[in-house]
Formats: sequence, structure tokens, C-alpha cells
Amino acid sequence: MRSVTKGSLAVLTVLAATSLAACGGSSGGGTTTSGQSYVNGATFTMSESQDPGTLDPQMNVVDSAIQQGAFAYDALVALNAKTGAIEPQLASSWTVKGTTATFTIKSGITCSDGSAFTAQTVVDNLDFVENPDNKSPLLGVFVPAGIKASASGSTVTLKLSSPAPFLLSSISNLPMVCEKGIHDRSMLKSKTDGTGPYVLSQASPDSQYVYTVRKGYSWGPNGATTSAAGTPAKIVLKVIPNETTAANELLAGQLNAATILGADRTRLNAAGLKSVPVELITGEQWYNQASGHLTADPKVRLALTEALNLTQLQKVVTSNLGGPATQMAVVQPAGCTGNSVQGNLPATNVANAKALLASDGWKAGSDGILAKGGKKLSLAMIYDTSLGTGGDAAAELAAQEWKAIGVQVSIKSQTETQMSTAMFGTGDWDIAWEPLNINTPDALVPFLSGATPAQKGTNFASIKNATYTADVAKAMTEEGASGCGEWHAAEAALFKAADVVPFANSTTPVFLKGTTLQVNGVIQPTSIKMLG
Repeated sequence: MRSVTKGSLAVLTVLAATSLAACGGSSGGGTTTSGQSYVNGATFTMSESQDPGTLDPQMNVVDSAIQQGAFAYDALVALNAKTGAIEPQLASSWTVKGTTATFTIKSGITCSDGSAFTAQTVVDNLDFVENPDNKSPLLGVFVPAGIKASASGSTVTLKLSSPAPFLLSSISNLPMVCEKGIHDRSMLKSKTDGTGPYVLSQASPDSQYVYTVRKGYSWGPNGATTSAAGTPAKIVLKVIPNETTAANELLAGQLNAATILGADRTRLNAAGLKSVPVELITGEQWYNQASGHLTADPKVRLALTEALNLTQLQKVVTSNLGGPATQMAVVQPAGCTGNSVQGNLPATNVANAKALLASDGWKAGSDGILAKGGKKLSLAMIYDTSLGTGGDAAAELAAQEWKAIGVQVSIKSQTETQMSTAMFGTGDWDIAWEPLNINTPDALVPFLSGATPAQKGTNFASIKNATYTADVAKAMTEEGASGCGEWHAAEAALFKAADVVPFANSTTPVFLKGTTLQVNGVIQPTSIKMLG
């Protein structure tokens, strides 16, 4: 569920021309500001650590699916990766006043099948996401709940049920589907139907996905087009679960881009590869508080948290390349800046952790495992395979620290799709390491409060924190960053109660070879330029 993406050497140097040839390069045109030549008609190849599963962009929030969706689908507006400014995309202009927003849709926009994209298409998209029966995971995250949309000519009007302090930032993440796909969602599981700069031309699950450029596309962020020099003719996304393999292919010129979380980044830096930094939460721990789970007990959650050396876990999970967590929405450009974590997470205190469990009635059995009422304090922990070898080592360390206080924890790594199924479906977990990465704190509210998956919501940990809810209510009355004080207070309430335990941030690099690009949560398609 990471945003980036989700959000991957024997020979250290390969000429850019060789890299492009290996990736399908062809004739060039134009030069960059640094004097390098652009190459037209080339193929851009990048790695994804996991298969995305369904490609329906409004029904899948794993990072690989979001990345693939960015190639084929546009949003109403775009968020500038460097400045945070809102820029035109499908909409040429907009206004936001209180609980009313309007968007003027550009003329001449076409879908990949040649049909027109209209203001009514926007309304149909919003109606689908807003309908709780459709169970879109975007509802309340990128689209505020309770929106009533209407179209008149080229104008879309949104009536909000309550203020949305980061409305434009949020809606910049909503991919717009064309009418054919809206009315036949089944086609979107393996095909694309959007207005974006690329169209899916080949889908080989667990292997690779190929996208072909759309000629005549001219309505990208702030007027970006596919006729610009250096625009790739094809995009290939290769599913490569092993980061070392991805790093090797990058160095060998078989990839143009790869996101590397772990220690392989050291040798890529040594080889002189350029990279684009992406700020992410890497370590984030959740407790299942649903009925029937031992982690629903606040004393158990607090004891489990105090038993951990979070500083050491942070070093291990990031391969000693990261730092402590700071706040819950860190993807740049972030809606809030500051630190809601420091001083609010329970500090390491093994003696107190043991005392808490003893006061809760847990007593050690002959095997040293705590038990109460004939039931052992035995828990199931799942963690995302995309955390790599650092995640494996950190999970083992955490299990050892919990064993030291008499808690038995089984650990199991899972793909993002498996994690999503467990957290939003089966509920078969007690502890989960799954970092959620987005750029505005309001998008996290449905994950941290409200309806659970069983109630058609996204509060997968069944969190009920009255202080968080009250502070969020205050923050929602403020516009944008002016409410960041309340947002940070709300997050602090979660940390103090050990509802969520963020423990590691990492500036994760997207390494590049033979290309330049920009990252804003995902690699921005129209920013990709191939170099000779």
C-alpha cells in the first residue's frame, strides 16, 4: 500500500546508448539543458516489486496498481511534484468556495477508443466512487464522502457534505475512467479505458505489462503532450520481486528505473547512477482491534509497543539508511510539515511491558509463554514483502523482543495483494507492518476511524480513538495547512494509545539509467524523457 510506488554487480558502468538499445531505443531529437540528447521512439523499462492484481484504477490501492493507472488515466487536476501547486489537467480551471467546487473541463479530450470525455463522464466517475455498494477504496481517501456531483455543459459542480481542507490535492489522485469502462467494470480488470498518455497493449501477470503511447495527447499536467522530445513510445513494467535482481538489471542496462529500498542502493550510488529521492514511511505497525483479537486490549497493545526497541528496528528495516518517523502523511509535497511522532510514542520499557501484562492477568506457563483463561498470548504478524531483507530481519528482531516478555508471535511476509486481502478482507492478523503513504492527513481519516471493512469501510484495524476523532473534527474546519496543528494533535493521540506505531522513515531513491523523470507519489508519465 505504499504510494510509490507503491508504493525493486559485476558491471558498474554501461553506456547510455547501450542501455537504450537494450531497452529498445531508436532515433533521437533535441537536447537537454545539460547537453544530453533526447531519444525519440525509445522504450522506457521499469521494475515493480509485485504484480498489481486488478487494473481497475478505482478499485485497487496497492502502489503498483496506482503506478500503472497513472500511465492510462488522468485526473481533473495535477499536483506539481516540486512546488505543490495545483495545475490544470482534464480541468482547465476551478474554484473552491466553502462546500462548493466547480471544474471546467477542457474541450477536445478523447478517450483511448476515440470517444469524447465530458463533464458528465466526471460525474459518472464520482457517482461510482461515492456509492458505498461499489466498495471503492478511494472513497473518503481521494474523494470526500458525501459529494453530490452534477454537470452542465463543460462545467462540473461538486456539493460537499462538509469542508474538505485538501480537496484539490486529494482529487488530483482520482483517476478518471471513460464511459465504456464505467459501465463495464469487468473490462478494467485487465484492460485500460482512460484519457491518459498511454494505453495497455500487453498484460502478462507476474511477468510484465506493456503500454503504448497515444499520439495526439495534449492535455497532460499543465499542458504536457506526448509529442515532446524524448517521450517513450512504449512503457514496460517488469515484475521483479527481488531488489538485487532489479539493481543488477539496472546496471546492465535492462531497466531504466527501479525503486530500491535496501542496501543495494549503496552499489548503485557507487556506480554513479542518478536518482530521484522519495520520502516514505517505511516502518509502520498496526494492531488489529476487532472483536476476538487479543490486540483489542489496550494494555496488550501498549505492552507490545514498550517491549520494542523502535530505534533499533528503524535501523534494521531501512538497512541503516533511514531515520525515525515524523508524521503520518510524508509523501512530498506534503500537506503538513512537522513532527507528530516525537515524544508521543510509548518509550521502550521492557519491565513496564511485563508489569502491564501481569496486571492484565497474564501469567507465564511452563514454556514461558503468557496465558490467561486457558488461552496463550499467541499472535500472528504479517508484513509486506516489499520491505525486502530489511523487513525480514526487523520482523525477526521484533518477534524475539516480544518473546522476551512472554508473547509468542508468528511472522509471515506477504505480497501487497495478500496484505490487502488480509487487512481489508479476512482479518486474519493481529499485528501488521504495512506503511500507508500519502501526502495529506485527511486522506488517512477513513483508515484510522469510522467504518470497518465488515461495515463497508476502510478502518482495517478497527481503531476507535475519541481524541483523534475530536481533533480531526477541528482540523476539518481549517483550510489546508492552517489546520496542521490539529492534524498533528490527532495523530499524537493515536501514538500515545499505541493504535498506530510509525517507527521508520526512508528517503527511498528511484534510480535512473538513460532517462530523466519526476516522481509525485508515482512516476509521472509525461515527465519521462529518454536520453542518448
